[in-house]
Amino acid sequence: MSEITPFRVAVPQADLDDLAARLDRTRWPDELPGIGWDHGIPLGRVKELAERWRTAFDWRAQEARLNAFPQFTTEIDGTNIHFLHVRSPEPDALPLIITHGWPSTVADFLDVIGPLTDPRAHGGDPADAFHLVIPSLPGFTLSGPTREAGWDVHRIARAWATLMERLGYERYGAQGGDWGWPISNALGAVAPDRVVGVHFNYMGSPPGDDDDLSPDDKERLASQREYLANPAGYWQMQVTRPQTVAYGLTDSPVGQLAWIADKVTEWTDPASGIDDDRLLTTVMLYWITGTAGSSARLHRANAQRGGPPVPCPVPIGIAVFPHDLVRPVRRRLEGVYDVVHWTEFERGGHFPAVEAPELLTADVREFFRRFRGR
Repeated sequence: MSEITPFRVAVPQADLDDLAARLDRTRWPDELPGIGWDHGIPLGRVKELAERWRTAFDWRAQEARLNAFPQFTTEIDGTNIHFLHVRSPEPDALPLIITHGWPSTVADFLDVIGPLTDPRAHGGDPADAFHLVIPSLPGFTLSGPTREAGWDVHRIARAWATLMERLGYERYGAQGGDWGWPISNALGAVAPDRVVGVHFNYMGSPPGDDDDLSPDDKERLASQREYLANPAGYWQMQVTRPQTVAYGLTDSPVGQLAWIADKVTEWTDPASGIDDDRLLTTVMLYWITGTAGSSARLHRANAQRGGPPVPCPVPIGIAVFPHDLVRPVRRRLEGVYDVVHWTEFERGGHFPAVEAPELLTADVREFFRRFRGR
């Protein structure tokens, strides 16, 4: 099947009523006195978020924000793919496919869609315009659960190449962070004759010689080694036991809330932050679609495949945000990739499209200027 079907988010009221009833019946855990964040997200913070979710969060307003943009679904390689497809009013706009990660959704990009597709209307140069394709990862939120194993980053990259071909785009760029890093990296390898360049806002450093590195570079590598040697608990569970995780997260909205809010809070620059309604929108999209387990399966599928990322033969650009999980070392990456653009920012974390959309927008524009008109 290659049919592309228009899509709108429309959660039945019965599902919202069920959510409210579940929140009302939450069975809260105890908590050690004065423990703070040492054992995970504090009880008081989760209660605060749950109360807002139950009494003040306006899901219909968030639904309307999503539905303000054209959305579609299509079947690729046996699975459903949901995506936003927002064409620019500028006829010579460059197509760009943007890939989110975990625990992110397409809603992360709502603040950058207008400036990227229609820079003329946002005080920018119309020559910087993009046609945007923003898919929900297979098994994530509005794409719905995957129905078979094996959906690793390389299979997703092949699906993205099929999607762009199906939309009629023969020449395009790619952008991503978190899972969007290895997926966009693999897309450049899958379709090097079509992908003009890849922009990353998150990337690890490959192995290499530590000689003549600056103190800052050594600190970055030490932080990355520590992170890889002691991966977060969520990562270990989703890599090894995604099905076990799924029961609690699919049955308990507060369980899903705490699972996501813990990581979003930890990975966000405290100076920029993510407001509670944006956080609850993310949680809501995983909750209403029941995709806690299927989204976790990507961690397992990719770990089972193993091995280093495939080389990306197209030029890349990197935006480094100071409060991200890891910060890459330029020298290391230049030994493996064709790095043509590098920006170090003074604020922002793992979710720059939400935390610092104006910085991400400007950097994406700057990187892709070199590929226009060819």
